[in-house]
Formats: sequence, structure tokens, C-alpha cells
Amino acid sequence: MAEEALEDGFEEGAEPSTKKVSGKRLIIAAVVLLILVGGGVGAALVLLGGEEPPPAEAVDGAAPPPPPVDTRAYFFEVPDMIVNLNTNGRKSTFLKIKIALELQSAGDADRIDEVLPRIVDNFQIYLRELRVDDLDGSAGMYRLREELLRRVNLAARPVQVEDVLFKEMLVQ
Repeated sequence: MAEEALEDGFEEGAEPSTKKVSGKRLIIAAVVLLILVGGGVGAALVLLGGEEPPPAEAVDGAAPPPPPVDTRAYFFEVPDMIVNLNTNGRKSTFLKIKIALELQSAGDADRIDEVLPRIVDNFQIYLRELRVDDLDGSAGMYRLREELLRRVNLAARPVQVEDVLFKEMLVQ
């Protein structure tokens, strides 16, 4: 029986038949091979990529790079303010606000401290004209921040205040 199977599969003078690989299997094999090669390259980059190149002055004798820029933030606390908001009715509405100013350098705090009465006055005048509707939502908060930033930068010139930060805001 085994001999008959061998005889059926092989005829004299005929080449043994080879199986054809389907196109789907060939594509799957190529994708698997690409994933394995890509994973190996990625692993090599992660493991060996931590080495830093030598400094520029060691390579060509150039001058050392400039010192890094100070990117720390400095903050100046504005005294708490309580103002009554503009209302058309008899009922009074108050706004309590705590603000911090973000400065470029620690030296700018001296200039801010010198003109702090002017800054507080500018803030008070603006805040007293606001209505409760002006403070609604994130758009209202954004407009308030931008207006206070504009006013503090006008009062503190030549110092540039980076941002106005709300620490607390209560409408009652």
C-alpha cells in the first residue's frame, strides 16, 4: 500500500511536484518579517541610543554654548480685593478675588511693589463696572484675565507681567 502511494506520487521521468505558496501567506510572512526587523531595530535604538554625542567644543574647538536662560516663574501676590459688582437691582453682589502676577524675574517684584497702589486702583475701577453676566463661563474668565493683564502691564511699565493668575474668585 505504501508502495502504491509512492508510485502514484512519482512517475518515472517526472519531477516531484512542489506546492505553490499562496499570495496571502506570502504577504503575511512579509508583514511578520517586517515587524520582527522593526522591533529589533527599535530595541537597538532604545538600548544603544542613550549615548550623548561629545560636546561641540571637543569636536571642533568652538566656544562653549551660552549659559541656559532662566525659565523659572516668579510670582507676586496682589492683596485680596472685595468689590461690589454693577447691578441694576437693589440687591448688592460682591466679588472677592485673590490674584497672583507671574513675572519674568525676581527683580521685577520691586517695581511691582512700587506701583502696587496704582495696580490695585486700576483693578478696582475695572472690577466695579463688571456685571455678574460678564464673569460667566470660561470666556468671561478669559476676558477678565486679559483685561487685568493689560491694565497691570500699563501700570508697571517697563516691567512685563507674563500672566494674571486667579487663586480664588467668589461671587456672592
